[in-house]
Amino acid sequence: MAKKKSKQQPVREYHPLEPATQRITETLRENYMPYAMSVIVSRAIPELDGFKPSHRKLLYTMYKMGLMGATRTKSANIVGQTMKLNPHGDAAIYETMVRLTRGNEALLTPFVDSKGNFGKVYSRDMAYAASRYTEAKLDKICAELFRDIDADAVDFVDNYDGELKEPTLLPTTFPNILVSANTGIAVGMASAFCGFNLEEVCRTTIAYIQDSGCDLMETLPAPDFPTGGEIILDRAAMRKIYDTGRGSFKVRAKWEYVKKENLIEIKEIPYTTTIEAIIDKIADLVKSGKLREISDIRDESDLSGLKIAIDLKRGVDPDKLMDRLMQLTPLMDSCSCNFNVLIGGMPKVLGVRGILEEWVKWRTECKRRTIRFDLNKKKEKLHLLHGLKVILLDIDKAIHIIRETETDAMVVPNLMEGFGIDQVQAEYIAEIRLRHINQEYILKRIEETDGLEKEIARLEGILGSDTKVRRLIVKELENIIKKYPSPRRSVILDADAVGQFDAEDHIEDYPVHLFLSNEGYFKKITAQSLRGASDQKFKDGDDLHQTLDATNKQEIMFFTDKQQVYKAHLYDFDDTKASVLGEYLPSKLSMDEDEKVVFMLLPGEYTGSLVVVFENGKAARFELSGFATKTNRRRLTGAYSDRSPAKAFFHITEERDITIFASNGRALTVNTSIIPEKTTRTTVGVQVMVLRGSHTVTRASDAAEVSFVQPRRYVSHSIPSIGALLKDEDKGQLSLL
Repeated sequence: MAKKKSKQQPVREYHPLEPATQRITETLRENYMPYAMSVIVSRAIPELDGFKPSHRKLLYTMYKMGLMGATRTKSANIVGQTMKLNPHGDAAIYETMVRLTRGNEALLTPFVDSKGNFGKVYSRDMAYAASRYTEAKLDKICAELFRDIDADAVDFVDNYDGELKEPTLLPTTFPNILVSANTGIAVGMASAFCGFNLEEVCRTTIAYIQDSGCDLMETLPAPDFPTGGEIILDRAAMRKIYDTGRGSFKVRAKWEYVKKENLIEIKEIPYTTTIEAIIDKIADLVKSGKLREISDIRDESDLSGLKIAIDLKRGVDPDKLMDRLMQLTPLMDSCSCNFNVLIGGMPKVLGVRGILEEWVKWRTECKRRTIRFDLNKKKEKLHLLHGLKVILLDIDKAIHIIRETETDAMVVPNLMEGFGIDQVQAEYIAEIRLRHINQEYILKRIEETDGLEKEIARLEGILGSDTKVRRLIVKELENIIKKYPSPRRSVILDADAVGQFDAEDHIEDYPVHLFLSNEGYFKKITAQSLRGASDQKFKDGDDLHQTLDATNKQEIMFFTDKQQVYKAHLYDFDDTKASVLGEYLPSKLSMDEDEKVVFMLLPGEYTGSLVVVFENGKAARFELSGFATKTNRRRLTGAYSDRSPAKAFFHITEERDITIFASNGRALTVNTSIIPEKTTRTTVGVQVMVLRGSHTVTRASDAAEVSFVQPRRYVSHSIPSIGALLKDEDKGQLSLL
């Protein structure tokens, strides 16, 4: 059969001065993707045993150094030995070790028994001592990490230089992946495990093995943290985390009020923050004037543990203050969950049930390997004893064969031929000491045969039954619960039982005076400040447009020339003084470009109606309740008609007279009761003042604010009306604002 000719590719000539080119897809595939997978698999994402490679290498090194239950050794010694498996440098190794120690308190179930200063997970500034000053050994719980590791429970691979062997996983007898808090950021993905209580995890695993459809929250109600605190448990959100492996929940600090000293002591904080972050945030709030109830705050942490002291001013309600601090500072924080774990070298995001399923399968295989290892050892020993049993039939013959053999190399072949045994059995017999070649010794060894045969049968029975293997796993978990008691540290509070925070309850209410300039500058000034200096400062060319009296907790509405309304609370604005320009509303309220505030209104309970007088002589009246919103909307469009520019706004709670001035020198006073109310805000209104030619309305104001010599001259009881020409003595009103 003729071979198919391969299509010859054209040869491209290479010029030495021509720059080398490479497709971006090839660069990513050849360079970036191997790096990304290395970070994911070898650094950032934990595996089923709950450890990243750096943790595993460190603990295994300590195990091989004989630090299980022995006296402690210098941390520098441990770090140096670990570099045989981990080539990333002593600083990185020691930092990994610090987090695993009992002294650092980063883990609910620490794996390193430490002596010396290892810092604290809840302190940013409390640095750990150098490795030459501290000492460490493996904690007792590590017996459960390395159980059966020398009995072929897990695979071993070469280290980076091929000189040593290290385990691919540690055969943990409990789901450490759920017990140990773990975070990591890889390339394009991340992992975040919150720690759970050891006893609760073991009980949950037992319940899952016995019934895979069990309710996990009955035995695993919520995570647990070494720093304690209070978990705000939303059961629906927690079930979502258990099902999907993603989500978040709230954790808050635990505190108590010391009445005698009028201070608050905080002794437990969220795991996700630090003492310094909390103190810095509270200090910032005090300096900015948002917290007036606190006189001092101190870090009083010592050897007995964490403590933050907050001195209160006289008359302060500690419960209300702490409710506010929980909202404004990291004293209450969110803990995010992203249960991303490596399964067979591939990252997977699993819920708690999915993790337990994978762990039970993996642990079952570990247990099978251990049983198979023990079984093979016992079979080998039984095989040797069977050979010894043959010798018992004629000990003299065995001695004769050995004595008559001329060379050492022929002893084993001659025994094999003389007794019909294999080489392994013959080697064993040949190595027996002369003093042991007696009937008593051989009989005692042979008596072990029955016990070994029964044990082999038992092990084979276990290997043939998944139920029996899992029963052994359950027994190990029950022993862990007994040997390593772990009381819960974080208190669980039902979210429904925790009162909802209302920010307005914690905001001080007091009288204020409001000032709006023509250019859109807004001031909120307290009565006390206004008494001290009442002369208002404005930009050159700017002047006062409107003023109101209010209280700090009231809502305010700003109408603009683009037919929009911006809603805010007065406490959103800082108290200021008459001597400053104030806050520029277009920037403060994120208004559209060239948008200008033309009117401000205190809506109160949104009662009454709003009257808008337009440049074309029309006036629109509609209910103010049309601006009330159930949601927290801060900008409303279509506030009033855009057919003609608005010249004046009136909030009507009681009918009153308003006076309208026109460019033709006329004025008209009408009562608002004759202006009909419309159902929509964008109504064009009704004609109130008749205008001819190019004449327009110039302004309108409350009739009580106008000082006419003969006010009845300008009053009309029907609309539309042309009004009356201003008398000379009344023309001065045209220039008033």
